Amino acid sequence: MGVSPDGKGSVGMTSMDLDDDDDIFDEPFDVREIGEEYLKSFCRQTAVAFFNQYGLISHQINSYNDFIRYGLQRTFDSFGEYEIQPGYDPSKKGDGDWRHAKVKFGKVSVERPTCWAVSGGTELNMLPRHARLQNMTYSAKMKVEVELKVYTKRIVKSDKFKTGREEIREEEIVYEDKREIFLGRLPVMVKSDLCWMSEVEKADCDFDHGGYFLIKGAEKIFIAQEQISLKRLWISNSQGWTIAYRSEVKRNRLIVRLVDSAKVDSIKGGEKVLNVYFLSTSIPVWILFFALGVSSDKEVVDLIDYGSDDSGISNILFASIRHADGSCADFSKEGNALNHLSKLVKATSFPPEEDMEECLRLYLFPSLHHRKQKARLLGYMVKCLLQAYTGHRKCDNRDDFRNKRFELASELLERELKVHISHARRRMNKALQRDLYPDRTVRPIEHYLDGTIVTNGLSRAFSTGAWSHPYKKMERISGVVANLGRANALQTMIDLRKTRQQVQYTGKVGDARYPHPSHWGKVCFLSTPDGENCGLVKNLATTGLVSTNIVESIVDKLFDSGMEKLVNDTSSSLDGKFKIFLNGEWVGVCEDSLSFAAEVRRKRRMTELPHQVEIKRDEHKGEVRIFTDSGRILRPLLVVENLSKIKSFKAEKNFTFQSLLDKGIVELIGTEEEEDCRTAWGIKYLLADVKGKESVKYTHCELDMSFLLGLSCGIIPFANHDHARRVLYQAQKHSQQAIGFSTTNPNIRVDTLSHQMYYPQRPLFRTMTSDCLGKPGYPLGQNGLEPKPELYNGQNAIVAVNVHLGYNQEDSLVMNRASLERGMFRSEHVRSYKAEVDNQEMQDKKRKLGDVVNFGKIQSKIGRVDSLDDDGFPYVGASLQSGDIVIGRCAESEPDNSKTDLNGVERRLDHSIKLKHTERGMVQKVVLSSNDEGKNFAVVSLRQVRSPCLGDKFSSMHGQKGVLGFLESQENFPFTTQGIVPDIVINPHAFPTRQTPGQLLEAALGKGIACGGALKYATPFSTLSVDAITEQLHRAGFSRWGNERVYNGRTGEMVKSLIFMGPTFYQRLIHMAEDKVKFRNTGPVHPLTRQPVADRKRFGGIKFGEMERDCLIAHGASANLHERLFTLSDSSHMHVCKKCQNAANVIERTVAGGRKIRGPYCRYCQSVDDIVRVNVPYGAKLLCQELFSMGISMKFETQDC
Repeated sequence: MGVSPDGKGSVGMTSMDLDDDDDIFDEPFDVREIGEEYLKSFCRQTAVAFFNQYGLISHQINSYNDFIRYGLQRTFDSFGEYEIQPGYDPSKKGDGDWRHAKVKFGKVSVERPTCWAVSGGTELNMLPRHARLQNMTYSAKMKVEVELKVYTKRIVKSDKFKTGREEIREEEIVYEDKREIFLGRLPVMVKSDLCWMSEVEKADCDFDHGGYFLIKGAEKIFIAQEQISLKRLWISNSQGWTIAYRSEVKRNRLIVRLVDSAKVDSIKGGEKVLNVYFLSTSIPVWILFFALGVSSDKEVVDLIDYGSDDSGISNILFASIRHADGSCADFSKEGNALNHLSKLVKATSFPPEEDMEECLRLYLFPSLHHRKQKARLLGYMVKCLLQAYTGHRKCDNRDDFRNKRFELASELLERELKVHISHARRRMNKALQRDLYPDRTVRPIEHYLDGTIVTNGLSRAFSTGAWSHPYKKMERISGVVANLGRANALQTMIDLRKTRQQVQYTGKVGDARYPHPSHWGKVCFLSTPDGENCGLVKNLATTGLVSTNIVESIVDKLFDSGMEKLVNDTSSSLDGKFKIFLNGEWVGVCEDSLSFAAEVRRKRRMTELPHQVEIKRDEHKGEVRIFTDSGRILRPLLVVENLSKIKSFKAEKNFTFQSLLDKGIVELIGTEEEEDCRTAWGIKYLLADVKGKESVKYTHCELDMSFLLGLSCGIIPFANHDHARRVLYQAQKHSQQAIGFSTTNPNIRVDTLSHQMYYPQRPLFRTMTSDCLGKPGYPLGQNGLEPKPELYNGQNAIVAVNVHLGYNQEDSLVMNRASLERGMFRSEHVRSYKAEVDNQEMQDKKRKLGDVVNFGKIQSKIGRVDSLDDDGFPYVGASLQSGDIVIGRCAESEPDNSKTDLNGVERRLDHSIKLKHTERGMVQKVVLSSNDEGKNFAVVSLRQVRSPCLGDKFSSMHGQKGVLGFLESQENFPFTTQGIVPDIVINPHAFPTRQTPGQLLEAALGKGIACGGALKYATPFSTLSVDAITEQLHRAGFSRWGNERVYNGRTGEMVKSLIFMGPTFYQRLIHMAEDKVKFRNTGPVHPLTRQPVADRKRFGGIKFGEMERDCLIAHGASANLHERLFTLSDSSHMHVCKKCQNAANVIERTVAGGRKIRGPYCRYCQSVDDIVRVNVPYGAKLLCQELFSMGISMKFETQDC
């Protein structure tokens, strides 16, 4: 890849990359003149400018904006004109009576989101907060111009010399209609150009950057989908040697395949022949060459231009000629090859309507307009395939990022929208067909095109997450849409930057899960989930950008840069010329590829070309590949040659990133182009002298090494000192489960479950990532920057590494009770309960009054209603416990008052919502609202204040997770000579096997910072040395290694050993003992098996499996085992006849004297003599009865005990 500190390897860039403007210096420029310190601060300012311009989720918003501007219109244009045939009536004859119709979509327009106000009868602007509170979809009206023509066909005579036919059909228009109609609602991405929030100065929430959709009140996001790029010739050896020209349009696809043919005696080893698969048929390659106007075999061989006298290749070519001759004799004669090709295509299942010449013009390499040019590209494809077959060219790697593109909102919405518009069009076809009969009238077009199909289809796809498959029409895939996580602001960001690779089988997927060299700087090589999605779900690197489609054509600029046109003949040679491909299409050739690539790069740096253009000069293949398509990952790098221009920015404090791009100081580099770069890992590598060697000529330089990591990894202090698995735990699990401050607008949100830390803190250390994302103009911060606070969710605790009474074994923690009472790690837990009823309009449609349910308070049998007001809702501040009614709902009373109880009180059906077992809290807010589906709904939020208790889970920033094992009084804790008492005591055994010295370094650095030290940065890959940290501690008056002399709190004696102590950033995770604890003696049972139910909230039992049973057997606790599995589960009894060993039933029977008695009786023996009662689990009794119903009788052997 060429990204190495020693800089070995070839360089594909020249000194011609300097701009032709006034900033060029005559004397050679040395980077050292600027100075290392200024360069480092310039890198930081550049990174700040980058994040100010692009943010973290620009790829989501830019893709959606691109869809609104261009993709939506492109989607409708792709349908073309649609002809509707009449429903033919066999009783009528003649052509003149039949009416035909044509429908064509025109211009599409999208309004901003609005909602209908019933009270005023007007349309109001709908904001995201309205959709969130009212469970509505944040969507915009989509209107499209539709042109409808109804016509009849008449046969008229024509001039045969002009048209070629005696009779032609002429269309006579009967009815024409063109109007703009409503065709569904399109979900709007928050903060996109369509959203109202894109223009406001202050958003609802400071941490909210948009990038998500609101579907029925739920926040949904797109996960970027990795797909194989279609923009290149693809060589593969998975199922035989093939080279494919791939396209989204099925008819444009072409595959050249090397296949085995029957052995021919006269040609030794000629068993491989070349076949072309095109328009659903297999064609010998020679026939296709001659159909494209090539006149001789030698011309074909010259077009292929293999370049060496390899006998194996000659044999393949001879065999291909013979194969072509065998399928079509005399194919070299003019017209024969084309006729044979036409026969083959017409024999397919769905042949195209056009003739063969038109097919070759429209479908074979549609970007090339002349047949000779098409023959030349076909020859090049054959050459590439033969080179791969002989080992002179590599097959394409499907895991390389150069061969991948990310599908985001634009591509995904376009694909899904096409499915639903096709559905609406099919419906229109059926409805309109009926009205084309002569005795019926054609109504306006909106009666036929149903907009709700599109609205409901998109809403369903978002809600269920089942999205249309990229290439299989009828299938749907999961993992495209996800719910946005709101545990903390960092989790929200991480969710919006996720990527996913869809694989057929989650089992064996080859190398897809492994990191690839092309991931460098594009996706984080650490943060990926563990489990079945390991390596398939990735996260974008911090400075990773996803390109959008460049609309304007750049071909003219390429001609200005030295590109020559592709000649329209098959005789001239292209020997030595490089082929130039633009997005996989052959656009021209050039003599001097080095100067051409340098010129194109120079134009890009001078803003003559868009910044997102990617240029790759491939010397080995003789190609220059240029890409302007969407879905490529780009990242910013400093251009070393243009660093001299940063002198002009010294005076400017707040320069923009765009100005750096325009000057060519920074450029956006893609995956393929990076292979041509020699990138320094940082400023110090750029300035370093290599002793005894020539100094390295770098072309580019990283802004900072920590930007190679993802967002959640880049903020971990000293991450490069920790074991990778621990960093992965923190990045993927703990950072997303930490309780923080998720939103600044909790008053206008009703989340089902949310946690909030009361006193969140920023850590003492700083990292480059958190600084660059922070807010400028902060007077107290380092360099006037306030680090981004919402990325860190936790508090700074004084942590001692010590053994404390054995209560912190196995990763458990001992905490200071006094610290917790002062509010440390205290959090608020809010759970919302929701209930809905029909609104008045829907109630009027109900037939029976008993079916109508409304909010209200009635005396309930299922729970207590003491805290409810008359409207059925609890008052704010009410304390509700388990078993209380939280929302009262009941059916409307019958008019005849016939249903009354014993006291004469009217009886009504109760539909109230009750708090389940273990649920409790104070009422925080009550929201009464309505949605757009004719429902009124209420939401009641309950608040709980939770202080840490035994069993709650905590974690440091280094994957050191542990549960709270003991709360110790402050007076019993060890204290230092300064009187400092630790908040947390962790076990020293946590460090050696976990290999996380980063936590010790963090504590030592934090201690120095707390004492006023100036060294604050713990950025991964550019961390301070251990010597610098220890020196800072020593200057502050502490031991160099962070150890302290402590005194025993219980006895007051000095502890002989020194204890390591320092402030460490700890996170409280959402896993709390109160949510997990499960206890039960007896309780609710399942009606069928009479065993305890499963759910904890229903006061159910706990699963006690075979392995748990084995433990109790090993302990010898047989009485406990009997109690667990029998007495407290499903104890029951049954009667067994000892004589016949069958189950005896309890029945009522008549005895002598006419008396009826009830008791056990064996019907098989017809006696009651030998019947015994046995205790069995009810499950065994049920099994016996179920088998008996199948005709299988179970025998029971009994013994007296």
